Parts: sequence; C-alpha cells; structure tokens
Amino acid sequence: MIKNAELPSHASVVVIGGGVMGCSTLYHLAKAGVSDAILLERNQLTSGTTWHSAAQVRALRSTRNLTDLIRYSISLYSRLEEETGQATGWINKGSLSIATNEERMTHIKRQESLAHLFDVQAQSISRDEALERWPLMNADDVLGAVWSPDDGRVSPSDLCAALVKGAKSSGAKIFEETGVTGILTEAGKIIGVETDKGVVRCDAVALCTGLWSKKAAGMAGVEVPVWSCEHFYLLTKPIEGITGNMPSLSDHDSHLYIRDDSGGLLVGCFEPLGKAIDPDSLGENFAFGLLPEDWDHFEPMMINALHRLPALETAEVKMLLNGPESFTPDGSFLLGESAETRGLFLGCGMNSVGVATGGGAGMALAHCIVHGSTPTDLHEADPKRFPDCFNSIEALSARVPEVLGKHYEITFPGRQWSSARNIRQTPLHQKWVAANAHFGQFYGYERPLYFNKTGEPELTFGKPAWFDQVGREVMQAHEHAAIFDQSTFGKILVSGPDSESFLNRICANNMSRAPGRAIYTTILNERGGMESDLTALRLTKDSYRLYVGTTAIRRDLAWLRRHLADGERVTLSDETDAFAVIGLMGPEAARIANAVGARELNNLGYFQHGETAIAGITVRGVRLSYVGEAGWEISCRTENTENIYEALVAEGAKPTGIFAQSSMRIEKRFLAYGHDLDTDGSPLEAGLGFAIAWDKEFIGRDALLGLKDITPKQSMVSIILEDPNAVPLGNEPVYLDGRIVGKTTSAAFGYRVGKPVALAYINGPLAQEGADVEIDIAGQHWRGQVSMRCVYDPDGSRMKV
Repeated sequence: MIKNAELPSHASVVVIGGGVMGCSTLYHLAKAGVSDAILLERNQLTSGTTWHSAAQVRALRSTRNLTDLIRYSISLYSRLEEETGQATGWINKGSLSIATNEERMTHIKRQESLAHLFDVQAQSISRDEALERWPLMNADDVLGAVWSPDDGRVSPSDLCAALVKGAKSSGAKIFEETGVTGILTEAGKIIGVETDKGVVRCDAVALCTGLWSKKAAGMAGVEVPVWSCEHFYLLTKPIEGITGNMPSLSDHDSHLYIRDDSGGLLVGCFEPLGKAIDPDSLGENFAFGLLPEDWDHFEPMMINALHRLPALETAEVKMLLNGPESFTPDGSFLLGESAETRGLFLGCGMNSVGVATGGGAGMALAHCIVHGSTPTDLHEADPKRFPDCFNSIEALSARVPEVLGKHYEITFPGRQWSSARNIRQTPLHQKWVAANAHFGQFYGYERPLYFNKTGEPELTFGKPAWFDQVGREVMQAHEHAAIFDQSTFGKILVSGPDSESFLNRICANNMSRAPGRAIYTTILNERGGMESDLTALRLTKDSYRLYVGTTAIRRDLAWLRRHLADGERVTLSDETDAFAVIGLMGPEAARIANAVGARELNNLGYFQHGETAIAGITVRGVRLSYVGEAGWEISCRTENTENIYEALVAEGAKPTGIFAQSSMRIEKRFLAYGHDLDTDGSPLEAGLGFAIAWDKEFIGRDALLGLKDITPKQSMVSIILEDPNAVPLGNEPVYLDGRIVGKTTSAAFGYRVGKPVALAYINGPLAQEGADVEIDIAGQHWRGQVSMRCVYDPDGSRMKV
C-alpha cells in the first residue's frame, strides 16, 4: 500500500473507503479496464467495520438478483487465491437454519422453495438430521431445519488483501492514511476530490465509507440515510467437542447466529431492538476500535444462547465484541448513482451483509460506474428509493435499532415498521384515522391498508386477519362506489416548447396526443428494459403532468433530468405535494359525479381528462381505473382535498384501502413496478406492446425491434388457483409437468372471482391459455390454470347514471 507516495493529479475514478466494498469496487474497476482508478483510505484497509465482521456468507436472498450477487461473491472468494496467491480464508461448510415454531417452519420452507427457484442448493431436513450436523445444539424444541451446503465464511482481512493485490496487478493504486476533506462538484457533477495530501481531479467517485457515509456524501451535496448501531457477538475459548470447522447455525427465533471460531464458539445476535450510535461520536480515528462491552444489553441473548448451547455454561469467555455497523431505514444497502450529483456512486449502508454481498456488490457498482447501470435490476438497492424525510437524524436513530431487530424476524405478509412513523401524511390522513384505518408506510407516507380496524392484526402466512374486511371493501367498489387515496403518486410537470419532442424520445408510447388525452407509457433503457411506467396527462400544447409510482418520484425525475439534451427547452417540476388524487370507482360513481355537480366527468371517454367542479372546487378528472371498476382519478389542490372527500362521502362513496386495491388490480392484471415490472424485463414480455409506438424513435426502440417478432423468453400470465384456501404471496415457483417454468410476481385473493389469483412470468413457449400449473407455496403445490388475459374484466356500462 502507498502511504507516502504522491497522489496523481487525475484518476478516472476515486474510490473512498478501504473496507470490503471499497476494495471490491476497486478490484472490479481495474479488471474492467479502469487501470488508473485509485482508492483512498484515511486509516488502514479494513478499518471501521470490515475487520470485525463475523463474515458469514449465505447465498439466499429475497430476489434472484440479490442472491446472484452473493453467489458471485462465493465464486470470487473461492478463486481469488488462485488468481492472486493471497488466501481469502474461504471455508465452505454450509449453513443450517432451524425452526422452533410452525410459522418459522413455514418461513424456512418458503425459503427452500425460493432456493429451488433461484437454483440455490437447499433442502429441508428433520430435527435428528440437524442434530447430526450440529451435535452441540440442544434440539429439544427444534421442529426442523433447512440445510444449505454451498454457504460458508471468509476472513475479512485476507479477503481485502487479495482484492487489493488483484486490483494492483491491473494498475490500480491504494493510498492509506489519506483523508478526504472535500468532494468537488461543478454544475451538479463530480470533478474531483480534495484530500489532506492534495487534490485529485476525477470523473467519478465511489463512496464506500461505511459508518461515515452520511457525512462523506454531504461533502458532495448528497443526503444519505445511513446510521449506525452497536452489534454484538460473544467469543469463547476452545470448547470440547469442536474439532475443525462446522456449519454456521442460525437460530432466528432466538435472534442468534453461531459458528466455531478457533476451537471455540462465536455467538452473535440481532436482538429485537438494537442500540443506535451517532457515528460522529466515534471520531475519525476509530480505525480498529471497539465499543464497550454491554452485558446488560446482551443478557437476554445470552439466556437464549445458553438454552441452545448447553456447553456455554462452562465455557470461558474471551470477550463480548461490540462493533458498530451501518444500517438504512429499510434494511437494504445503497448501490448506484445518487439523484443529486452526477458521478457520485454509493456503495454503503450494508446492514451487516457487507462481506457476504461485497464481492458481487463491488462488481455491480463498478459496472454501474463504467456502463451507466447495474448488470441486473437492483431496484431494492437504488439510493433514490428514499424520501428526504428519512435523512433526519431523528428518523434514522429511531428506525435503525428496529432494522437491526428485524434482521431475523419472520417476513410475514403485512409486516410494518413501528418506528419513525407519521413523518409524512396524506391530506386525508385524519379522515382515515377517524375511519379506524390500519396504516402502512410507503415512501414515508402513511397509507390506509384497510379500514374498520379492531385491534393489532396477528400476522400469519395463512388467511390474514383482515381477509373479510378487505372483501367488504372490494365489494364496495364492485357494487357501489369506493374512494381510493392515491395522493402519494409522484407528479411531475413537464413544460416548455420542446416538451412533446422530449417525451417522445424518452417514452415508448406516442406522446403527441391532443390536450385532454391521457397516455399510459413505459420509459425504457437502451437495452429495452423498463425504467418506469407512468400515466401522462397532456394539459396544453406545451405541458404534461406525469403521474408516477409513489416510490418512483426521485428515480424518475433523475432519469428525466439526465436525458435532457443541451439547449432543450423543457422545464421539470415536482408537483407531488401540491396536488392530491382521489380515485372514485364503482357502478355508483357516475351517479355520484352528477350529484356533486361534476357532470362533465360523465362526458369523458376512456383515457380522457378534463376540468369540472366538486363542491364548488375546480378539479381535474381522468377516466381510467387501476382496479377494474369504472370511474375517475380526480386531482385537486392539496388544501381542497377534505372538502371534495366529504362531498363524495355524502353521496354514498366509502373509503377503500390498498389491500383491496391490490386484490382488484391483480384480478384485472394491472401491473405494478417493482413487483411485475423492472429494468430486466421488456414491455413485450409484460404484455405491454399496446403502449409502444413503433413508428417513432425512442430510447430502447432498437433493442425492442430485435424482440418484436420472436416468442419472448418469458410472458406475463394470470393464474387462478383451484383451491380457495391457497394463500399465494408472490415470488413463488411455478411448476409445469414437475419442473419450474416461472415465478409469481404478485398474488392476492380475488374476491370478485372467489379464488386466489397470481400474476406470473412463465417461460414464453409454455405460456398457453388453460395450461395446468402448480404454485409451490412453502413446499406445498397448489393447482391452477393459466390465463393469457386478466381473470376479471368488467363491463364499463355497469356505471349507473
């Protein structure tokens, strides 16, 4: 490592931070041909968090792409020694995850099903088989386990040494004891880095600064929602019965992970509520430091550990290690370019999976820097997924202890955060409180999931506590009239003389429709993948309002801004908070519109919009529906929302929550970004070819032309299950003739058809009407039939005037 050598005056990319993420990113940049990339570390490599990581590497994650990142890590860690001559300490002994209650057993069986879908080796085993693999364990309360033979662990310091050696062999340089004092920008773009040893001009910065990422990003004018928590593990001296290396043992019901360590035991925990710590309190020289032992805090976990491992009763303790780690508000890391500053790429907030994910995440971050995108869809890690409200220290310090505590919690459907709530509210929030809404948090907003709540629901993988209430809300929309709160939609005003030509270049559909028309479209990347889907209202010759997904506003605004051409006469404005949106849907909607003085709504054709008045207040209604019942989405100024709502309720409309909306949109096969659509999939696979204007040029057109006349690799279908007791959730394998042919993306009970319904991608040639398939739900196969269309298609004439 270079400690006293002179810094170069220029580097294509500067990586800040010498932990596993920084070292991996540098390695992959160098291997990609960025031979002048440099890494700056203010202390020594691995300082901060990496050096004290327990370094478990478990492949299975919630999506294929996140799983593939770790599988890439496993492959990299096992081959680096051959490439560099430096051992990484890779030990492949597998992992064992035990269940001590029925819901956990269902959870790990769902994980096993997911593993089969993602081609990860995993199998359910009995309690006795689990005990054979971990004979030191007390298995009296164990119901079963899942065995994953490809998992392992690594030595963090040796791993970083191997990555650095590989990077240097391709020309990259590392400068330790070199502190970054400023990040230089010009016109919103990175131009250099200022250090205590001089300035380095550069085109991009990879920020891999771990605990200190919030402060480091601030130097570039970027807010990063990362905060620290204390993290504990116990180390013992050698224990009789431990010879050689053993599998990692996960006892998530007890909040524990366990493995051997130098003949003794390492017992770590993700306790139910962690301890936040301000990273500034650590000081800049907290290189290889640790926090004080806290036995009072660890005691409940120690009791759990003594139950699971009786040998601990007589073991000698080396230490209770307490090292800080960084977390984000949703428990997923940050990877990608920031929204605010071009050329600032984030690889931080690793939520205790830095070493496991680091190999693949460093590869993906390098790919993003070199090619402008990650190699596969990683929207779960996109830094642009958070609203500004999560950047406050108050919100972060409240949320991250819960994030740590949920690390091993069962991911029940309907699970919600309890901390950092009510930081954003819709204009009708108090109305929803009065209607006993059960709320969920989306992009910081409180949104009603369902109404008439009678207490905290008990979460389960079976029939949910809210099942009947959601059914009543669906029937309200189906038989009468329902109000849907859609105010959290992102709203972007695109204005200026070049608005039409700009949007025609950006969007796949024809944006040259006349004012008064609504247009559904996708936004594609050069590969033909879907960056977003949205509805545009053409307001005037030179202006459009784009309605985008709740969580998409920052990402979509950044995409639009970065595709503006020099001199293009277009202005982009975020109007999200200025306007509310109320959906009025159902057969009584037309009568209610007349009754409240908004007769003009009934003159609108499908995908037309216009102004009218409700309760004397000007509104804009657009004739479309996301739930398969006729009606309008009505926009108004935020301050007028309550008056409009009260006028609609007075005529018989009733509020309906997101769970009902989801059920109805799945029946109607309306797709949701992040579930059914992403950057890996094309609109042709999703059945959205109707929204492509082939007779114009747009981003992604050339890629789509190559796919237009061939059978897609996968096709979106609906599946209606035969047994009404099945509870599909999405992300489950779909089987045909005993082999996996696809996966579900969204699922719910379809109250209007009386059966569970799933949306799924199935291998293109096998996607045929009426095909008999099975969905694997926690190891049990449920029969269903494929429909190439939606399973519920109402007649628009049901509206009663």
